[in-house]
Amino acid sequence: MSPAAKPATRECVVLLHGLIRTAQSMKKLETRLIKEGYTVINVNYPSRKHSIEELAKIAVEQGIRECRTRGCTTIHFVTHSLGGILVRRYLKNHACDDIGRVIMLGPPNQGSEIVDRLKHMRAFKLVNGPAGQQLGTRTSDIPGSLGRVNFELGVIAGTRHANPLLSVYLPKPHDGKVSVASTRTEGMTDFLTLPTMHSFMMRNEAVIEQTVSFLKHGRFKHGHQTPDDKRAG
Repeated sequence: MSPAAKPATRECVVLLHGLIRTAQSMKKLETRLIKEGYTVINVNYPSRKHSIEELAKIAVEQGIRECRTRGCTTIHFVTHSLGGILVRRYLKNHACDDIGRVIMLGPPNQGSEIVDRLKHMRAFKLVNGPAGQQLGTRTSDIPGSLGRVNFELGVIAGTRHANPLLSVYLPKPHDGKVSVASTRTEGMTDFLTLPTMHSFMMRNEAVIEQTVSFLKHGRFKHGHQTPDDKRAG
């Protein structure tokens, strides 16, 4: 245990990266959460090779299994983008009494307009795989089929972007991949926006601080919010 780490608890945090990413993208979060005393399982899953249904079973079950193997009694999740949809899909169909809090960073909870516009392009299919095809905004797409969440959920949405090409498909404000409006979902406990981009928000210091706050207290630090931050209803 690092000298800076706090005493270990029986709480486990499962980290799930986004589409076309790896567990390495969540490494900064992993390091911080270990210092906070959590057992951390940073799952690496093949995001481009399978459907959302298959990935949910592969990735979420791996995280839960490894937490339980380590003797943890509470299992939290911190997810980026697609990772949040995998958790929602899994928990919609599986009862897990040891699930604690979930923090989603830039989740396409209502789908992405970019997918609506580009999903039929060959290059988009090749790059994003089967799961990328399922992230549209229609009710027949996976996000639209998941319904109200039944767990303690905090959502952080980004409001900055640096891709003018993709931005034309998204309503403002957005993070370059997902609009702020699309990150919301019925039943969430708390909601926050921060001036960060989709692709790098899991490494953003403010995002990490707010993630720790929600894990510990079930709420974000709204005293540090930007003007367009809004409390979830």
